[in-house]
Amino acid sequence: MLSLGFSAGLPLLLVLGTLSFRLREAGIDRSTIGYLSWVGLAYGFKWAWAPLVDRMPLPWLTASLGRRRSWLLLSQGVIMGGLMGMAWCDPSQTLGPIVWFALAVAVASATQDIALDAFRIESAHADQQAALAASYQTGYRLAMIWAGAGVLWVAAWVQGPQVAGYQHAAWKAAYMVMALSMLTGMLTVLLSPEPVHAPLPPARNVREWLRGALIEPFVDFVRRYGWHAVLMLLMIATYRISDVVMGIMANPFYVDMGFTKEEVATVTKVYGVIMTLAGAFVGGVLSMRFGVMRILMLGAVLSAASNVLFAWLSGVGHDVTALVLVVSADNLASGIASAAFIAYLSSLTNVTYSATQYALLSSMMLLLPKFIAGFSGDYVNAHGYADFFMATAWLGVPVLLLVALVGRVARKGAEKGIQPLNAPASTQAD
Repeated sequence: MLSLGFSAGLPLLLVLGTLSFRLREAGIDRSTIGYLSWVGLAYGFKWAWAPLVDRMPLPWLTASLGRRRSWLLLSQGVIMGGLMGMAWCDPSQTLGPIVWFALAVAVASATQDIALDAFRIESAHADQQAALAASYQTGYRLAMIWAGAGVLWVAAWVQGPQVAGYQHAAWKAAYMVMALSMLTGMLTVLLSPEPVHAPLPPARNVREWLRGALIEPFVDFVRRYGWHAVLMLLMIATYRISDVVMGIMANPFYVDMGFTKEEVATVTKVYGVIMTLAGAFVGGVLSMRFGVMRILMLGAVLSAASNVLFAWLSGVGHDVTALVLVVSADNLASGIASAAFIAYLSSLTNVTYSATQYALLSSMMLLLPKFIAGFSGDYVNAHGYADFFMATAWLGVPVLLLVALVGRVARKGAEKGIQPLNAPASTQAD
């Protein structure tokens, strides 16, 4: 899970966060960068093709590798090819090609997430999912150091200290290195065992297959949770809204504040990710000790509050020490929230439909925040960075109420002996 988490974390920044830094340095305006972040909506719609990943075999690959590993290897190959395409495109000349390659990487990355989440859920019992989530998050965040700091370091090294501003050759080299880094995940897939799957009922015709693949996973979720499913989905859809909306403008903010590639790489992608790793570890341990719902509430409070620090930083100016403090606090909060949230989502799934149901839940997490984030550049242009960061903090306030309501429902269900199918009693009761 550590290595596969690395493979999952690598593409995300390269089509969103790091790409926004590259585009801003190339002179692309903030509004356009905000709209281009909608490439990330691929992650929000992955539930649409998750049933195919869950059930459909791939010619030759599935027979050789198994259902999960075949989809993992295919998606990783597409990611590598897409990153190579992004390496060769120069956004200062034309945006079209790099956007299409970024979209291909995002779709393939979302597909990898579907197969990988199912791989993780099927590889261990529910009471081990928090530990697996922490390990996954560690690999994921290490990849984000490499895809965030590493790509900036490579670009800065190729460009040299004597050249300032945007240079296509430097970014080309950096993205080629990132593409080759996907070999880590591909080798891991080839060397890992296929997990034991829950048996699938045989389908007598295409109609039965489609029902089992497309309809039953969603019917099963509603059947198990009833009207509470609506409340759960509302909470899931908004839980990370503060972080996601703020994150699109973070790198343009660093560029506009005058921070160099080296400063951003060292502070945001090293100090920040180390604090995220610490947060993921703390979140995993606390979730197992005090219950997932309590740590979900803690993560929601910290995530919203940390955005206020960015508003403060916008008034401080180009101060590396202040940047270290703000980024460290923000990433610690993000790590705690992410570990608890992944464990919570995993506990809701039925292992029979693990890929489809987890894809639905994790897609809900991103769909609304990614859509709103597309307008973030317009908001910054109209109101400035300080007001923008404060607005993203206020977005997190309704989340606190939803977490409290979902926690109350979970406690009442536990008192009546109603447990999510994939969750240990002690964790859910808390």
